[in-house]
Amino acid sequence: MSGTGDETRSGALCAVHLPRAGRPLIGRPWRPEPEAEELPRLGRFPAVQPGQPAIERLAPTSALVGYRGPTACAAAGITYRQLDYWARTGLLEPSVRSAYPAGAQRLYSFRDILLLKIVKRLLDAGVSLQNIRVAVTHLQSADQTGLTGLTLMCDGATVYECTSPQQVVDLLNGGQGVFGIAVGAVWQELEATLGRLHGERTDTGETLVGHDPGDELAQRRHRAV
Repeated sequence: MSGTGDETRSGALCAVHLPRAGRPLIGRPWRPEPEAEELPRLGRFPAVQPGQPAIERLAPTSALVGYRGPTACAAAGITYRQLDYWARTGLLEPSVRSAYPAGAQRLYSFRDILLLKIVKRLLDAGVSLQNIRVAVTHLQSADQTGLTGLTLMCDGATVYECTSPQQVVDLLNGGQGVFGIAVGAVWQELEATLGRLHGERTDTGETLVGHDPGDELAQRRHRAV
């Protein structure tokens, strides 16, 4: 068989070369592989560490997010000794995971840390632990809508629950309420704080890396140098 030699050029088909799997190659124009679309990001909280596959993001308030003791302390403004004491005495135990069996890491929910933060403020106002226990029990039974609409007023001895501005005014006029905690404002403050701290998925145990805009800005400045 004679030929010009063009058949042996790189990429050319020879009479004895068959396309793989018997499928003809001629007439099938090459098309680039479509680029993988980035999955949508939900909420403010990344669900995986850098380098892991991108999946949905979770808000700090999600029931799928838990926080270990040191993170709970940092967000609530308390010491680990206080956290441990309150858990062991039953004042406020973690609702996601306790320290039992031995060696397990306590895991707190967003609502747990919200109550830790409120307990800290009540203690600073001079409220007794006995009255704080009553307040915590009541707050744990409240739904989210009712919780964020509450204002706690205290005179150093008693905690009063106010669900309307008029009730706050009545307490102030009566000279009883001298210290107030707007639970909704504490909620918003805590949500922003926990969005910058690390958490853990309660269903898979994956580490959740917080998103700190300050760190991101610093990284951009570093890349620009």
